Amino acid sequence: MASGRIIFLNGTSSSGKSSIARELLDILDDGVFFHLAVDSFNAMRSKRELETEELDAALRRTRMGFHRSIAAMAEVGNDIVVDHVLSEPWRLLDCLAVLRPEKVLFVGVRCPLDELARRELARGDRPPGLAAHQYDLVHGHGDYDLECDTSAASPRECAEQIKEFLPHRPSPTAFTRLRRRYLTVGQEPLTA
Repeated sequence: MASGRIIFLNGTSSSGKSSIARELLDILDDGVFFHLAVDSFNAMRSKRELETEELDAALRRTRMGFHRSIAAMAEVGNDIVVDHVLSEPWRLLDCLAVLRPEKVLFVGVRCPLDELARRELARGDRPPGLAAHQYDLVHGHGDYDLECDTSAASPRECAEQIKEFLPHRPSPTAFTRLRRRYLTVGQEPLTA
């Protein structure tokens, strides 16, 4: 059984990843795709109050489980659209370690900071300043197969761009290049 393809959308909160993912599920017609979003995994957690240290540990386990769920779904042949925020270096390193890099189309979802702030305020379901905090962190690795600017293109247009690019994934992929850079023995870990 062939491993499934992974379209991995990475961007700040409110950058438009979920909207692009929904559009991708609507237009991709060469397989069965599943949308796996980190926010959905976070929403499955019990709602009781946790101390900061306990919450941090729970969030780390949640994200590690999320990464392994992506890998497990793809390993049995499912095509996946991932919606994630790689705002801590270990998240990318963990994804590089558990996902087949040649199967990942790594897409940077970008949006100018002023527009992110406007969207965040309009949503009302995010702490003010979250996108600004994540802004320099999520793209700190500096390598994608494809990038979209959601201030210049609609979610549908971004999805169409991704669909057209998918059959022409580069070799090596961004995940392959990043894996070589960061998971090679003796290399310095990500600092961004």
